[in-house]
Amino acid sequence: MNFLKLHSREQNYAFITLILFFSGLAIMSSVYITIPLISVFSMDFAVSEGRALWVSSSFTFSFAVGCLVFGPLSDRFGRKKIMLVGLTALTIVTFFLGFQSSLFFIILFRGIQGLAAATFSPVVLSYVVELFPQNKRVFTLSCMSTSFLTAGIIGQVFSSFVNSHLGWPYVFIILAAIYFILSLLIFFFIPNLPANGIRVADAFKQMRKTLGQKSLWFAYVVALVMLLSFVGMYTSLGEFLSSSHYGFTNQQILYVRSVGIFGMLMSLFSGRLIRKFGVISVLRSALILSAVGLTLLGTVTNMVFMIVMSIVFVSGIAVAIPSLVSLIGELGGPVRGAALSIYAFVVNMGATIGPILAVQLLNTGNYILTFLSLACCLLLGLLATFFVRSVSLDE
Repeated sequence: MNFLKLHSREQNYAFITLILFFSGLAIMSSVYITIPLISVFSMDFAVSEGRALWVSSSFTFSFAVGCLVFGPLSDRFGRKKIMLVGLTALTIVTFFLGFQSSLFFIILFRGIQGLAAATFSPVVLSYVVELFPQNKRVFTLSCMSTSFLTAGIIGQVFSSFVNSHLGWPYVFIILAAIYFILSLLIFFFIPNLPANGIRVADAFKQMRKTLGQKSLWFAYVVALVMLLSFVGMYTSLGEFLSSSHYGFTNQQILYVRSVGIFGMLMSLFSGRLIRKFGVISVLRSALILSAVGLTLLGTVTNMVFMIVMSIVFVSGIAVAIPSLVSLIGELGGPVRGAALSIYAFVVNMGATIGPILAVQLLNTGNYILTFLSLACCLLLGLLATFFVRSVSLDE
C-alpha cells in the first residue's frame, strides 16, 4: 500500500512538471511570436518597421513591469490564484488580438497581453520551490528554465509557420486556444498552496534592500545585455537573410531559426558545468562564446558556417542565463525572491531595447556593424562580471 501511494505521488509530480513545462513554453513564446511578424505588420499597415516594432516592445515593457508586481502579489494572495487569473486574462486578450485591424489596438492589446503573461514566470519558480521536495526540485527548476529558453526559438518558428500557412491573426487565435487548455489543466491538476501572507509593501521593501548591493547592479547589467543581444540578433537575422545578399524565402528563414533549438539544449548541462567549474567561470565563458558566435555571424558569407555560428551564439546564451540566475540567487541571499523579481524586470527590459536597437542599426544598411554592435553589448556584460563579488569568488 505504501509503495502504491509513493508511486502515485511520483506520478503526480511528473504530471505537474509536464503541465508547468508546457505552460512555460507556451506563455513565454508570446514574448517572441512577433519577431518574425515585424515586416508583415509593416507591410499590412503601411508603416515603418520602427513603428511596427512597438508590437513587440509594448509587450516586453509591460511584461517587465508585471514581473515586479505579480511576484509580491502572489506572496499575498497565493501562487496558483495569480497564475490562473493571469492565464485566463491571457487567453481572452490573445483571442481578441487575432481580430484587430488597427496597428494601434494591436500594440495596445500586446501591452495588456504582456502584463497578463507576467503572472506566470516570476510566480512559477517560487511555486516549484514550495511544492516540490528537494530531490525533485532541481530537476523541475531545470525543466522550467529549459521551457523559458526554448520558447525563444519555438515562439518564432510557430509564428513563422502559422503566418505562412494561415496568416498572422491565427498565430494569436491558436495560442488563445492553447492557453485555454492550459488554464483548465492548471485549475484541475495543479495543487493550491496557502499564501504566505507577506504584505505587498514589505515585498517592495525587500526589493529596495537588494538594490543596495553593488554586485547585484553589475549582475543586472549582464541580464540586460543577454536578452537584448538575443532578441536583437533574431530581429537582425531575419532582415539579413531576406536581403539581396541571400534572398531567403520565409520558409528558408524558418529553417534557420529552427536550428537554434540545438543550441538551447545546452541549458540542460548548465548545472553540471556550474558544479564543476563555478558559476562565474561558466557565465564568462558562455558570454565569450555568444560574442564570438555573433561576431562571426556578421562577418562570414558561407551559409552553413553562419547557421553553425547562430547555434554557437544561442548555446552561449542558453548556458549564461541559468548561470546568471544561480549567481543572482546567491547574491540575493535572504532576499533572493526580490532579487530575482528585479532580474525578471531587467532581462525583459533588454528584450524591449534589443529590437529597437537592432532596427536602428539595420537602418544604416551595414549588417556587419549591427552584429558587431550586439556582440559588443555582450562584451560589456563580460566586463561587468569582473565587478561582481560573491561568496564563491571570495573563497
